[in-house]
Amino acid sequence: MRGPKQLLDCEDKWVTEMGAWIAGERVVFRGKDLFKELHSMRWMGLLLYGITGREFNDKQIRLFEGLWVLSVSYPDARIWNNRVAALTGSAKATGSLGISAATAVSEAKVYGKQADLAAIEFIKRAKRHKDQGGDLTELVKAELHTKRAIGGFGRPIIMKDERIAPVMRLVKDLEYHQGECLKIAFEIEQILISERFRMRMNVGGLVAAIASDQNLSALEYYYYVLLAFTAGHFPCFIEAQDYKMEGTFFPLRCERVSYQGKPHRKWEI
Repeated sequence: MRGPKQLLDCEDKWVTEMGAWIAGERVVFRGKDLFKELHSMRWMGLLLYGITGREFNDKQIRLFEGLWVLSVSYPDARIWNNRVAALTGSAKATGSLGISAATAVSEAKVYGKQADLAAIEFIKRAKRHKDQGGDLTELVKAELHTKRAIGGFGRPIIMKDERIAPVMRLVKDLEYHQGECLKIAFEIEQILISERFRMRMNVGGLVAAIASDQNLSALEYYYYVLLAFTAGHFPCFIEAQDYKMEGTFFPLRCERVSYQGKPHRKWEI
């Protein structure tokens, strides 16, 4: 807890380098006039500018938008975060509640945003290790020995990731397929195969490598992917909300629940 002097110094005052709304006049967005200097910027470009403070060219924006489209835009209500969106829709909650709840659970460690963060951190560490003359095979083995997993590699349900091929087509079309981190990601996959580990690169590892080649830091990448699932959330929420019978999203009979707690008991009055 900071002392009273610091609190008093900040009373009714917020010092910012990010921006401000000048009522009835203009909006400053990271030092630039939103209406005059950034008015033609695409939404993804503005999002990335807000995150990084850097402006990206049209080809890069197509890349970052395409990665969202191809990697996580699945309108399948069985997927864990879409299930939350659909459940709130079935309960006739508001769209804001449904989408924000689905976004919150997208933070999942195994296959959500925490996994994405782990993926780009490992890719960057692997590149530094190789640049310093280190052996990638040794790094991979050490990581598996310590953590029993590698961010961006392996998949909970099936080994093959159907998103790799379309993402690589996009990357090749935009001529971003020669990035050093991307090459390292595929090199790591080959090490896992040759060493007979039952793991392959998933789209999280691929996208993390691509983003790293575009000079996103690990934290910037995390912020970039935070909203990536939302294109899949909305269809699931809308369909469940439009369904006439409330509360019928994936109901489960009690006898199907494998209960391991205390047996049935009566209340003593």
